[in-house]
Order: sequence, then C-alpha cells, then structure tokens
Amino acid sequence: MENNIFYEGQVLWSQIDANVHLRHSAYADFCAQARSNMLNQLGLSLEEFNKRKIGPILFREELNYLREIGLDERIKVSVVITKFNSLNSRFSFRHEIFKENGVKAAVVVVDGAWMNIIERKLTNIPDEWKEIVRNIPKSEDYTEIDS
Repeated sequence: MENNIFYEGQVLWSQIDANVHLRHSAYADFCAQARSNMLNQLGLSLEEFNKRKIGPILFREELNYLREIGLDERIKVSVVITKFNSLNSRFSFRHEIFKENGVKAAVVVVDGAWMNIIERKLTNIPDEWKEIVRNIPKSEDYTEIDS
C-alpha cells in the first residue's frame, strides 16, 4: 500500500454526509489533491501550468466504494497512470483510497486531457512535459499510445 502515496490526511467534519460517513464528493477532492501533489513532486507545479496556459480537464470520473470511511479517520491516497496518449495527451489515472488500518476503501478512475486555458480547446503538452509524464508511477496494466 505504501507505494505511490501522494496524499495523507484526516477526514474532517465538513467532509461527512447525513449518513455519518465520508460524502461522495470528498473522494474526488482527495484524489484531485493527490494528483496535484504527484505532479508537483515531478516538476509540474501550478505555477508551471499557469506559465504555459495549460490545465488538466476530466471527461470521466468513476468511483467504486469498497468500505465506509468515517469522521476523524486518517486516509492515504495512491495514484498511478493507467493510460497515456502521447499524440493528443489524453490520460487515465487510478487512485486507491486506504483507511488508516490499510484496508482499501475506494477506487477512483479518471479520464482526462490537457486544455489550453486561453483558447478553451484541447492541446498537446510540451515535449519536455512528456518526459515528466513518463515518470509518473504506472499501473501494472499501463498502456501508452504513441503511433
């Protein structure tokens, strides 16, 4: 479980729903923060995105709940890339959210691409970023499309 952990934190009162467990949208928030932390650690900071006028967008987000997560629990979120298309910079990431006892509580898969934030159109990433993307931890079933 310890591999590829890019977020660790406590579940806050504001993240709990009426059923007294982690609300559905908080899972996405934790995963987004884990992706952001990972990209930042690899050299793609928010500042770098802003400088290039590029930002990530999601087309699909799928969440599979496996176990409940409650108030004040500590969680860990792992991130791996499962697909990357170097021709159009589309990507897929898989996140696993673990409870403090190490039990996997959820799996979140997202599909996305990069967008020019000025033109509001999909764009390819700079060539030097492709090397950074290739350094993202990969899933066992990782697929890269480059032809």
